[in-house]
Amino acid sequence: MSAAIAARLQEQLLAGRTLVDDTADHLLQVVGVLDSYGVVLDAYSRNLIDQAQRQFLNPLPALRFFNGQLTAAGLLRHLNGDRINFEYAEYCQKAMLWHGTGGLDAYLDSPAFQETCRAIVAHRRRRDPLVRLLDPLFPGFLPEYIRSSATTHALGLFWRVMSDLFASLADRHRRGRVRSVDAAVDTIRDGLVAAAADPIRYSVHLDGVCFEVLPAEADLRFLADVAVPYVEAVFLRGMPFLGTVSFNAQAGQIPSEQAEFRYGALYADPLPTMGAGIPPSLLMQDMYRHLPPALDQWYLSHGRGAADAKVQICVSFQKAMFCVTNAAIRGTFPHPLTSEAPDARQANRAHAAAWATRLSDSRLDALTDPDRPGLFADLAQGVG
Repeated sequence: MSAAIAARLQEQLLAGRTLVDDTADHLLQVVGVLDSYGVVLDAYSRNLIDQAQRQFLNPLPALRFFNGQLTAAGLLRHLNGDRINFEYAEYCQKAMLWHGTGGLDAYLDSPAFQETCRAIVAHRRRRDPLVRLLDPLFPGFLPEYIRSSATTHALGLFWRVMSDLFASLADRHRRGRVRSVDAAVDTIRDGLVAAAADPIRYSVHLDGVCFEVLPAEADLRFLADVAVPYVEAVFLRGMPFLGTVSFNAQAGQIPSEQAEFRYGALYADPLPTMGAGIPPSLLMQDMYRHLPPALDQWYLSHGRGAADAKVQICVSFQKAMFCVTNAAIRGTFPHPLTSEAPDARQANRAHAAAWATRLSDSRLDALTDPDRPGLFADLAQGVG
């Protein structure tokens, strides 16, 4: 079955067709949920970038969600849950840090980065007694903390681009310039390609001294060094949520190899339980508060209406993430799909085959429209 699924997916990709069925309902869901997600990502981006600056080497960042603007009213809203929840952002950051793929992670393993870490720690030891205590006791702790801050900043920069891109997509849809799922995927692809070469840099100022944590010399770029590792870590691998599987090694419910993880957004079951340990639940809550009116009304007339709106958002979000993945695949084909050169066609086939294999056991049921079974309907029944 998986071989047949992969072959069907490869055929779709090479033909330039969308993975998600191109229907009016899917277009409404994908554009609407990305519009809401863009609002959430705007807050995520600002907070992560602020954390990387204000909370640098802070061992107890208890006020990290306030962006340096703590007020009594803001604290009250925070305690009452009247805020953007940042737990999902932290889940994604930890997934990128832990899985560690791509150019960003390669630089974080480099001698140049280690030298920067040594210089930062030596500088802070002069004025910070806690650093002076921790460094000799746990010599790997502070470099790892700096590594985490660098990942936090890079993810913030990535989400800054994606927030603006999703807002632009929604605006183009409202003006009638995006009329199909295919056009939405192309719009996302064009945005990714336009930002592909944007530099990823990160510097901190400590006591009047500037340290280039991710310097220009590292030559880190948006698409290859951050966006693609993000897809690998968050869309594909992910991390199991507490309470959904057993962490007992004897149970064997979690693979022993990180590369075999299948807990990312394209594999996950819709579990917006609002329970502890399920970060996407809080993301769905945030998106629910920022839904565009058209999508809000669509949810009220489908499923169980408001009673399961967050479950419906979760399903729509998964469809949207398939579209973003589809756009990334389109944007990274080594040659135009129209090329007739044998070498180019072979390279494109290899590219499509690799992605098709990765996606063959994902939630293919998200690709079909229940009201109009599509190309994957017969296969999705066996893998959903």
